[in-house]
Amino acid sequence: MTAPAEHPDATTDEKRWLTRGVAGIGTASLLADVGHEVPTALLPSLLTSTLGAPAAALGLIEGISDGLAGAARLAGGALADDPARRRSIAVGGYASTAVLASLTGAATAVWQVGILRAGAWAARGLRVPARNALLADVVHPKAYGRAYGFERMMDNFGAIFGPLLALGLVAAVGVRWAIGLSVIPGILAAVAIVYAIRHTPAASAKARVPLRIRIKPVLRGDLGRLMGAVTAFEVGNVAATLLILQATQLLTPGHGTDTATTLALALYTLYNIAATVASIPAGRFADRLGTRGPIRVLTAGVALFALAYLGFAVTGTNLVVLALPFLAAGLAIGCVETAQHAAVATLAPAEIRGSAFGLLATIQAGGNFVASAITGVLWTFVSAQAAFFYLTAWMVLALVGLALASRRHSTSS
Repeated sequence: MTAPAEHPDATTDEKRWLTRGVAGIGTASLLADVGHEVPTALLPSLLTSTLGAPAAALGLIEGISDGLAGAARLAGGALADDPARRRSIAVGGYASTAVLASLTGAATAVWQVGILRAGAWAARGLRVPARNALLADVVHPKAYGRAYGFERMMDNFGAIFGPLLALGLVAAVGVRWAIGLSVIPGILAAVAIVYAIRHTPAASAKARVPLRIRIKPVLRGDLGRLMGAVTAFEVGNVAATLLILQATQLLTPGHGTDTATTLALALYTLYNIAATVASIPAGRFADRLGTRGPIRVLTAGVALFALAYLGFAVTGTNLVVLALPFLAAGLAIGCVETAQHAAVATLAPAEIRGSAFGLLATIQAGGNFVASAITGVLWTFVSAQAAFFYLTAWMVLALVGLALASRRHSTSS
């Protein structure tokens, strides 16, 4: 693996991991998540209440947007292989997402919302590999775990704060203005990325990297085995909304619909808090274990997911008992997201690091779609218990894949 170029702010002392570059990227993740959570939280109200669209329109718009975001992540990986190009993509992606998402507040027709939402999500998809590759440029390799853990923690903070900000803005200025004002944290996120870039080692003067999608090089050796295990995990990594649905359905008979919904959202908040708290400790532990650390932390996270899904399959209506799988899933996602990024940064050669992060992001998006779709079918036609047993089985397969990847990596180190 080629180490990042030296820079006064990217010291070789791995103990000094929270550099200005890392802080800038983490701040950008926080602000960007706040910025896009506001229009995301208010999109159903804008479409159905303000524009009079049916629920099917929301599903169609979100489906198209998610599909474009997934495709853009793969293309963004190819763009991010070039150190100079990844800087432009990161800044442009953050700024474009902020502007396009906020403009949905001024839309007067459903088709306008669809175009703006799709454009914002495509820009968001493009920037993800660039941001992740840029983060590897600003920190010593022995501190990848802590750096990616910090970025994930800040992103999770944004996911917690964004919907709360949306509620406050709606009460103060209404839905349309609330969406419009979301441009402010989004643009500040772009400014934070510019700040991070100013504290990133300068790109070398070598020729620009040709623009092409590199998949075969990413799927070789240790990195390829990791991607195989990650694919198994992501095919079983269901959307958190289905966890909320399970809690709501279990609690409704004893508490009523409204109270059950409130309790389920409180459990989801617990999930987000656990993910936020777990991110940096997971990264710190990965760093302490050396090059095999990220895979071991990833294994621990997948094991926690297996326990969580098993818990959702067998738990009853006791609120305290139901909180345990939410807590386990939150800790799990904090470990998994941190370790996935740190593992790719560790295993991917610098010249294909952008493509590696692009493929990782594409696997995440595609796997989540497949997991949620199949789980929904099983839930509807068999039972919720069958759906969660199905997800547990994928976690077991992922654990087998990670065991093989870890064993091969240890013998080749």
